[in-house]
Amino acid sequence: MYIIGENIHIVAPKVKTAVAERDEKFFQDLAVKMVDAGADAVDLNIGPQKKHGHEILPWLVETVEKVVDVPLVFDTTNLKAIEAACETVSKAQPIINSTDAREERLATVPAVAKKFNTRLVALTMAEGMIPVGADERVSIALETLIPHMLEIDFPISDLIIDPLVLTVSGCQEYCPECIEAVRTLKFAWDPPPLTNGGLSNVSNAVPHEMRPLLNQTYMVMLMGAGIDMVIADPLDEALMEWIRIVEERDDSTTLNQLLLKLHDRVEAMEELQPEDVDMSDPMQADIWKTVQVLLNKVIYTDSYLRV
Repeated sequence: MYIIGENIHIVAPKVKTAVAERDEKFFQDLAVKMVDAGADAVDLNIGPQKKHGHEILPWLVETVEKVVDVPLVFDTTNLKAIEAACETVSKAQPIINSTDAREERLATVPAVAKKFNTRLVALTMAEGMIPVGADERVSIALETLIPHMLEIDFPISDLIIDPLVLTVSGCQEYCPECIEAVRTLKFAWDPPPLTNGGLSNVSNAVPHEMRPLLNQTYMVMLMGAGIDMVIADPLDEALMEWIRIVEERDDSTTLNQLLLKLHDRVEAMEELQPEDVDMSDPMQADIWKTVQVLLNKVIYTDSYLRV
């Protein structure tokens, strides 16, 4: 699993302050921690940053590249900031996050990615609202995103389709559909494009103490569907351990066996069954409840684990 470390995000107060103060050490320490924890790339999310993005993002690139060699992800809607970062980066091939199928973005962002030889995340979103159904999301990829990339001779091997992870709180019906979209995209083209998801989005607007289990469980389910990459928190030790368990097929504990069963059920286009779970084990029972919520079988509430 390819992990893009999400921890440099402008919405975090400490990150916002460090940007304002141009605190190199803060970002360098954080980047090193993420890579040491297992991140394969580092996301630099500065938000829209309409006024100063073209200064902030290349400064971040220079700062982080002093201490790590992994690819950097330019995560902003500010195209001038992205171009400035592309002109600055000097190490690994970067990733632009993102374009989508809206005419304005599709007409500009892929051309920049091609010009600077970057990889490109493309969201399955067109004009209007994000589509709920997996088929609709896959259709946007097949009918708009991929054809445009072929038209401009952009390498499909550098294209990363993101079918949009959305929060279980308020957008619960999107959660199983995103899993199915990931699965279907693996058969949508030859060779298939890579797939990516913003993992932590699934627990946005959820009480802080409940977020890790939702993220970790959804991660195993997305792995079962065949996802290639996630933007996630590599400092979440339990998350990284669950990824390891699945990748190494470590069945040494009953919890590990459940995680492998969950992965394998999703991979086989099946659902986790009650007999797969030791309901007397509180952790396994919580995972069962979480799976039911993520499959939209049980309505999400902030108290779902206590029901």
